[in-house]
Amino acid sequence: MLDLKFVRNNLDVVRESLEKRGSKLDVNEFNTLDSRRRELLQEVEALKAERNSTSGEIAKIKKSGGDASEIISRMGELSGKIKALDEDLKNIESAEHDWLVSVPNIPDDSVPLGMTEDDNPVIRVWGEKPEMDFEPREHWDLAVELGGVDFERAAKLTGARFAVLKKWGAKLERALTSFMVDIQTLEHGYTEIIPPYIVNRDSLYGTGQLPKFAEDLFKLENSEYYLIPTAEVPLTNLHRDEVLSEEELSVAYCAPTPCFRSEAGSYGKDTKGLIRQHQFHKVEMVRFAHPDKSFDDLEMMTGHAEEILKRLNLHYRVITLCTGDMGFGSKKTYDIEVWLPGQDKFREISSCSNCGDFQARRANIKFKSKGAKKAQFVHTLNGSGLAVGRTFVAVIENYQQKDGSVVIPDALRPYMGGMEVITAE
Repeated sequence: MLDLKFVRNNLDVVRESLEKRGSKLDVNEFNTLDSRRRELLQEVEALKAERNSTSGEIAKIKKSGGDASEIISRMGELSGKIKALDEDLKNIESAEHDWLVSVPNIPDDSVPLGMTEDDNPVIRVWGEKPEMDFEPREHWDLAVELGGVDFERAAKLTGARFAVLKKWGAKLERALTSFMVDIQTLEHGYTEIIPPYIVNRDSLYGTGQLPKFAEDLFKLENSEYYLIPTAEVPLTNLHRDEVLSEEELSVAYCAPTPCFRSEAGSYGKDTKGLIRQHQFHKVEMVRFAHPDKSFDDLEMMTGHAEEILKRLNLHYRVITLCTGDMGFGSKKTYDIEVWLPGQDKFREISSCSNCGDFQARRANIKFKSKGAKKAQFVHTLNGSGLAVGRTFVAVIENYQQKDGSVVIPDALRPYMGGMEVITAE
């Protein structure tokens, strides 16, 4: 959430930011609400001052034995006006707050202008496409044929966009998760967390999923609890309403969790396979950084995600998201896209973002320097390190062989009990 005072004093900056993002929010609506709020506030304060003055006058008249009935009657009318204006003011402030929490973060100056994914520049490429002397197949055919994934039984159990992983498929999913967590914790210094997979409204408000993106969430019936769409939510809210010491920063957490998303806006997209599921696993990284160092942390965290792909020897590229393609709470985002031979395209496998103080302001997460009188908001960052299901897909498609088998990457073999090749039974 943007600072209310900043918005009031920088309407042109906010207007320009909304235009860059392609947002339909109207700054004039905020200005109208805020002007009306100031008018009401002045009117209420003037009437309350009059009420206080009249109360003193009544006291004097009564003390002298005079008749104050007429003034008391006027006092009743005055109190009624104040009550009505207080209610109007409350409604205006609520509308102003609703507008404010709908405003996306202001992009950093280094973010390229653009509206769609076609405007996202590639900033680096790593590795080479695998050489194949045959027509590569999609993972949904390979994985089913090799007996590791069952979409039909998942549809029977639940519905579309779910999968049952079994045998080597279940083992590979677990192996990838452990491999990622080990690298992020043992080598990159993240503290491993197993958070609740169910969170309350305050947690989702803190990271920006509520109120704007309610339709993307799975809400538990007859409660105010929700299934997490990403571990970013519980990890970021670990320090909600807390003040960290400057010496603690950067605080770095990672969590391997299931994620649950309704995919409300993805009708007809990726209906086959494991790319866009309602339930999937992800190893999430979250950092709480000093404002002076948060963009350095973004570069570092993106490198931590890339390292997983390098160890697996998977060809990928890194792109900077343009202003119109960034997430709601982000100041700057890098997407990492892995090459999928079966689909003959790059697909997103990680998104690493610096949210500045946008989430920290909503969740009230601060830090305090030694000797400082006032605490400041931290900067929060989040990124996938990596999406496990999509890495599963990348391994299957990139390491497939002409005979239909799949070679296990060297780095994963210790986690697969020494298994070197996946073959059909």
